[in-house]
Amino acid sequence: MVSSVSQHTAPAESYSRWIRRVIGIARSGGRVILPLFESTVPEPRELLTDLVREAFAEPVTDRYTSAFAAGNPYVNAALASTYGVSAAHILCTTGATGAIALLYRALLQPGDHVLVETPGFDLLGMLASEQGAQVSTFLRPGPGFAIDVDRIAAALTPRTRLVVLTNLHNPSGLAADHEALQDLAELAQARGFRVIVDEVYGDFATAEERPVPACRISPHFISVSSLTKAFGLSTLRCGWIVADPAVIAIVRDLADRTEFGISNLTHALAALVLERRDQFSAYSSDVLSAARQIADRHFAEWEKAGLIAGTLPKSGCIAFPRLVGIDDTLAFADDLFARTGVTVVPGEFFGAAGHVRIGFGLPVSKVEPAFAMLGEALHAARSGSGVRPLTRVL
Repeated sequence: MVSSVSQHTAPAESYSRWIRRVIGIARSGGRVILPLFESTVPEPRELLTDLVREAFAEPVTDRYTSAFAAGNPYVNAALASTYGVSAAHILCTTGATGAIALLYRALLQPGDHVLVETPGFDLLGMLASEQGAQVSTFLRPGPGFAIDVDRIAAALTPRTRLVVLTNLHNPSGLAADHEALQDLAELAQARGFRVIVDEVYGDFATAEERPVPACRISPHFISVSSLTKAFGLSTLRCGWIVADPAVIAIVRDLADRTEFGISNLTHALAALVLERRDQFSAYSSDVLSAARQIADRHFAEWEKAGLIAGTLPKSGCIAFPRLVGIDDTLAFADDLFARTGVTVVPGEFFGAAGHVRIGFGLPVSKVEPAFAMLGEALHAARSGSGVRPLTRVL
């Protein structure tokens, strides 16, 4: 059993730059990528096309209205119903990343301290650093990647303003323990900091895994989410913040002075998607149901062979196994891509070398061959038979 994650120096480039480079190499060489780096389901193009055709035939949908003053009112209403809060708790943004950047700008002063989970999405710390904050990390150790409130308490400083985490966890896809979140809420109240919980994967979770969104646990908790992951609709760039009205008022004041980017068009479509969320959720469920059968089978085989440590999460479309005997997963991933076009995300980008993030929310026609080739690479790396030395190719 793995008791912790390996902590290594961060790679010289960000995950965003790395994956852009991989895609650029593939395109320039006319190669096909089998994208196990994806962390969402494929865009539901047929559903989206039908929705656009219906919404913008005559008469044009009344959801197509200005989002400039206070967001699209229909999006706000749908989110208020989903979260069980009033509109005063909600601020719509241009994506979840835009929401987090806006929160940092509104709630931080230069020199403030931000505590971010590791393993974790590198952008969560980078954006805080760019805002002038002092950033440090608290460990969520594998294989369960649980939240240890004592670790967080020990890492706090007098200038800690924000603790930042994800649920479902990115990169592992595992759910945070609800009792641990309640304990963290008590600590936040006692020590006077806020907790941003990036919940973009939260809609994949079962009700047992995530009984309520973070914002419902405590007024010190801030929920951030979007349509990007569970709905596969990054193209709409619709994100949101749900928090105590006092927090929203601070963030809205900054947004009213500086933000002009929310699209009337895409947020009108977002309103219609949210009003028909069952239809879009059914699409995601169908994709994942088929893909998960393949992922389950391969993970079981790899575990039995001692090639990986760590099992598939109950929900969602990502996993973060440790590759047994492979410490330099950046080199492994580069070599795997160069040989096969299969692309996994090296754990180095999440602060956990020796792991890879695998995304399996793909059509069966891609999942099956990608997992088969990844399995062959793991066996080859274990045996050393017929494998040239791993070299950086990107």
